[in-house]
Amino acid sequence: MKNIIDIGGYKAVVAYDPDLGLFRGEFVGLNGGADFYAGDVEGLRREGALSLKDAAELAELEEK
Repeated sequence: MKNIIDIGGYKAVVAYDPDLGLFRGEFVGLNGGADFYAGDVEGLRREGALSLKDAAELAELEEK
């Protein structure tokens, strides 16, 4: 079973990283990948939104 979270209309697979003691989210279908870590669902949503923003800004810079 895969754990999926929707953030800003993008799907991310979520897994627990026992070495870090955090949840790791990774967006599916984004060029270059975008991952994020947090200790709870609220944090995943917050960090995921920041990760999406960073990915969009990077893509915009690469277009120039």
